[in-house]
Amino acid sequence: METNPISLTDKINKLGSDDCHNQVICEEKTFNGVEITKLSKSQMKKYQKMLRWQARKADKRAKEREKLRKRKIEAKINNISLGPSRKELKRKKMIDSNCKISVVIDLSFDDLMIPKDLAKLIKQVLRVYTENRRATNPMQLYVTNFNGKSKTEMEKHNGYENWDINFCEESYINIFPIENLIYLTSESDNIIEKLDHNKVYVIGGLVDHNAHKGLCYRKAVKEGIAHGQLPISNFFSIKYRKVFTINQVFEIILRVSEGKTFKEAFETVLPKRINMEPNK
Repeated sequence: METNPISLTDKINKLGSDDCHNQVICEEKTFNGVEITKLSKSQMKKYQKMLRWQARKADKRAKEREKLRKRKIEAKINNISLGPSRKELKRKKMIDSNCKISVVIDLSFDDLMIPKDLAKLIKQVLRVYTENRRATNPMQLYVTNFNGKSKTEMEKHNGYENWDINFCEESYINIFPIENLIYLTSESDNIIEKLDHNKVYVIGGLVDHNAHKGLCYRKAVKEGIAHGQLPISNFFSIKYRKVFTINQVFEIILRVSEGKTFKEAFETVLPKRINMEPNK
């Protein structure tokens, strides 16, 4: 009579903290440089926790693969497209895109942010990259002033140098004609009604805008470049200050570049919790 083998998860769950001292439940012989059989009770608890996490992770991946397999079968039966494959995404490059709108993320504010906010900043840049990579016609994406703490934070992501992003150590002023630059800031009185393919839209790489209100606006004025804000006030009323995340601003511009109206882009990108009231 055949019996089902005991899974790693089952073994872990059956072990008590005392039993763990004398039982080895995986191929690893050491944990943090200590032999498994010589672990203290506290070390064994940490070891157990790590094994449970590994088991849950493996189980989650298996479920995700099965879910994707079923989605592909269902899509094939119903003739539904699941979007571009990973191979297709890798073939899409900014240089080959029909969209020539340039967007800059200005990373010149490193010294104004604590490490926690720097980490949030880079996560938002990663979301920007992901959205652009998935686009049928990606925009021309630049990350400028890429030479300080934010670069150090980015280096935690292996292989970022191979991403389809123009990473530049210098300022955008040294890359583009000054007359083509438009710094996006909610303090500007200039409302951007439509995108200009000849312009370069600059997004401030700053997470905590409330602590540095007006900083991007003052920088644009000091540098003598144009500034403007997205036209959300043309369509919606928001009770509080209109400051969005870097990836939200980028995605709004991306959706408009793909043919949506600004109103449609706001409704698509911005979360419901913002409570935008349509203008009467």
